[in-house]
Amino acid sequence: MPFSIMAYNCENLFDCRDDLLADDAEFLPGGERGWTFSRYWRKLNDIGRVIHQCGGSGKQRRLPDLVALVEVENDSTMYMLTKRSMLREAGYRYAITQSPDPRGIDVALLYNPLTFALITQKALRVTPPKGDLPTRDILYAKGRTRKDDTIHVFVVHAPSRSGGQKATEHYRMTVARRVIQALDSIRAQSPGANIIIAGDFNDYTSDKSLRLLHAAGMTDLSAEATGKQAQGTYKHQGKWGSLDHILVSPSLAQRATDCRIHDPHWLLESDKRGGYKPRRTYLGPHYHGGVSDHLPLVATFAF
Repeated sequence: MPFSIMAYNCENLFDCRDDLLADDAEFLPGGERGWTFSRYWRKLNDIGRVIHQCGGSGKQRRLPDLVALVEVENDSTMYMLTKRSMLREAGYRYAITQSPDPRGIDVALLYNPLTFALITQKALRVTPPKGDLPTRDILYAKGRTRKDDTIHVFVVHAPSRSGGQKATEHYRMTVARRVIQALDSIRAQSPGANIIIAGDFNDYTSDKSLRLLHAAGMTDLSAEATGKQAQGTYKHQGKWGSLDHILVSPSLAQRATDCRIHDPHWLLESDKRGGYKPRRTYLGPHYHGGVSDHLPLVATFAF
């Protein structure tokens, strides 16, 4: 039986309500970005459409069993996505963090309760290095498949490269070490555990934080993933690369049948440097009408 997970950076999925505990003013009606409910509603349905399409088409169509989402604001956005948008008939449930991130950004996991019976969920807090602001919590979820296989899932959104890759690398290493601490706890109880780590690591496969996870026994299924047009999930200064990753333990690496980038034409636009690039929602403060500046990853396993 196939089992699949999708990982997607939604590029600032904010609702239109003021969160008094977060700095979300730029994404309020009347804010500098001109965020409105109609734009929010359009983005929700576009994300729902992406998730639908990642399930394939025709008789083989099957929605992802798990969907790891990053850059989502709160529980309200996930409720609207799963209960009110075009995704409402899919039956997804969700788990979400409540992070101390200054902008109120969180990570979430959608799951199909018929194929992933959630056992437990919790947020793993990351202690900021001295002088750094708080970052997103890591979401941990444990569940069972229909074949009674237990899977441990981590959803990660590591600190950005704002300020420079080298200057911020230490913080992403801190996040990687926090994940490895949790892996060690799981493996102490179950050495052959099925583990998935998915999300936006803000690092490439060759960078230190990913190498640290590789050294901890995790395989980056997405290292060589491509789409029909895209050679990565993100494009910077005309060059494709993947800041988004799906890493798995040896037991799942053996069951992996595919890992690809979902890049239908409607998620892309022409790049003046050549080829295509993701069509993003905003260019700076200006509304651009796309879905995200990232493309989704989809990995499939045989159970």
